[in-house]
Amino acid sequence: MKVTVERADLLKSLSHVHRVVERRNTIPILANVLIRAEKSRLSFKATDLDLEVVETIAAEIGQPGVTTVPAHMFYEIVRKLPEGTQVIVESSGDRAVLTIRAGRSRFTLQTLPESDFPDLAAGDMPHKFTLPSADLKRLINKTQFAISTEETRYYLNGIYLHTSGSGKNLKLRAVATDGHRLAQVDFDAPAGADGMPGIIVPRKTVVEVQRLIEDTDGEVTVELSPAKIRFTVGEVVLTSKLIDGTFPDYGRVIPVGNDKTLEVEKAEFEKAVDRVSTVSSERGRAVKLSLSNGKLTLSVTNPDSGSATEELEVTYEADPIDIGFNSRYLLDIAAQIEGETAVLRLADPGSPTLIEEKVAKGALYVLMPMRV
Repeated sequence: MKVTVERADLLKSLSHVHRVVERRNTIPILANVLIRAEKSRLSFKATDLDLEVVETIAAEIGQPGVTTVPAHMFYEIVRKLPEGTQVIVESSGDRAVLTIRAGRSRFTLQTLPESDFPDLAAGDMPHKFTLPSADLKRLINKTQFAISTEETRYYLNGIYLHTSGSGKNLKLRAVATDGHRLAQVDFDAPAGADGMPGIIVPRKTVVEVQRLIEDTDGEVTVELSPAKIRFTVGEVVLTSKLIDGTFPDYGRVIPVGNDKTLEVEKAEFEKAVDRVSTVSSERGRAVKLSLSNGKLTLSVTNPDSGSATEELEVTYEADPIDIGFNSRYLLDIAAQIEGETAVLRLADPGSPTLIEEKVAKGALYVLMPMRV
């Protein structure tokens, strides 16, 4: 194999694929990236057996070939090469090494045979649709924070993607919950989504897709089956296994009869919660909301360090109520509110609270209260 490629193109591509590779591997080949050179195209493939990413870039192919090298080391070498350089990547069949040359720098890396590299066979993906990357970004950003990190409840370790409604009202819905808070966001379902199974996209896959679409404004093609999902973003193809489990009936925790309505200026509320929570304990993080006619008092009491209170003028006309929340969870949800006004619908100090935007944009949040 002999390939000449721009350092910037090589770095961008490796920055996508090397992240999939786990730092610690008991199987040596999983620490490597598969490099394939053919017909003026250079492709890279990396996998952790649950997630596979393939990216293809243009390159000058002097001699086609295929090999595998340590992914993180290859990425670090390219990252440290001078900007604007041409990189020559070369290997010969009789020696198990890959040579990397750029300017006066020369590196050799040990290789492993391509035949050892596993293939995440995708199989048939019967459902396919395309959506703007902006919609996918919004879908991830508004739900990702609520994904559970508790491994024992593995079926909550991802975003539940499914369709809701029917006909012209068919929506593509994403839901995430960790048992303390829930995030739900709806979009008009794209053509091809009708009939798709409800699937749970793992947390690591969600993070990688988010990074891939960070700098793109184009379309994302999504293909899926009950066991796998594939995202195609330009020249990058990311295939992932899905979480094999049943997502709970989340509809039962979304309150419908909460009769106490609080409207508060979102930015002001967010800053006030952040200020008073400065004195909260790392373990508790509880902030108390005391509501009476037109007034909200936020208070935190920490026996070890002190207390804080702040008053806000709000729109509230129901009976007075005192309710406590985890301040970090409250801030996570406030950060997702796009409009100027947040609406909290409360029932009593022991029941879940529904949080929405005043101008509904297809997103809602549920937060469980704390004892204060």
